[in-house]
Amino acid sequence: MTRAITIFLAVIIDLLGGDPPNRVHPVVAMGAWLRRGRTIAPQHRRFRFGAGWVMTGVAIFVLPLRYFEQKFSRAIWMMPLLLKPMFAYRNLRRAALSVMRALARENLPEARRLLSWHLVSRPTETLSAAEIAGATIESLAENLTDSLAAPLLAYAVGGLPAVWGYRFVNTADAMWGYRTAEFEQLGKFAARADDALNWFPARLSGWLLALAAFGVGLNGQRAIATMRAQHARTDSPNAGWTMSSAAGALGVTLEKRGVYALAGGDAPLTTATIRRAVRLADATAALIVLFAAGVAIGAQVFKK
Repeated sequence: MTRAITIFLAVIIDLLGGDPPNRVHPVVAMGAWLRRGRTIAPQHRRFRFGAGWVMTGVAIFVLPLRYFEQKFSRAIWMMPLLLKPMFAYRNLRRAALSVMRALARENLPEARRLLSWHLVSRPTETLSAAEIAGATIESLAENLTDSLAAPLLAYAVGGLPAVWGYRFVNTADAMWGYRTAEFEQLGKFAARADDALNWFPARLSGWLLALAAFGVGLNGQRAIATMRAQHARTDSPNAGWTMSSAAGALGVTLEKRGVYALAGGDAPLTTATIRRAVRLADATAALIVLFAAGVAIGAQVFKK
């Protein structure tokens, strides 16, 4: 029961306070390690260097947590504080709502700025209001996997070392996982490792999102049909599961120009659509937390 209780306590901390300040946030330290690696990376054998740098970083951040968890396993009040920085839902939700409010004021420059700052890496300067709304929904759906399901499941199965290791690999993919001349080889190991670690959480999140759609008055059957037919349309082997499920549930088409179109229906993409998407994400997040807590209980019972 200990890990399940920790999950619930950490979620409460997240909902009440969000992320800790950057000066004490461990993901900021992970980013510093990766920036240093980028600086000193050689011009040749970059894949080997990138893989070694990532694995060394995992060891640096994970091994102390393994010792800590063994030494202070009974300090239940400390565990949620170490789990919380490894996932985030409150800030994701707030970011989506901030874009929605800017669109409601018809302030497209601000909506584009907020979208770029908080949610997407793609250029936003020329996006229309509908495209901004669509990109917001896509990011909200996709991050249900990376920001919530995968870290909570990692903790449920493997405790603090597993979730800190997951977050380091995910951060490495976010910083290095680009198909550019600089990162194609340097970040390939991180990108492939992140794909592998998110394989099950992405599919689980897609199905839980469809299940949540039934509970909040959206179209769960269409979510399932769209997800099953279109999840492979994205470049990522994982992102398409939640995004296509959300497209079907909301009855909209989520499109990235020249890259993919997830056709769940012809309903307009508006601020009202974002609000429905947030309600859907809230219900999905609740199911993810309950599922992770159940896995934690099962893992600890099996261990005994």
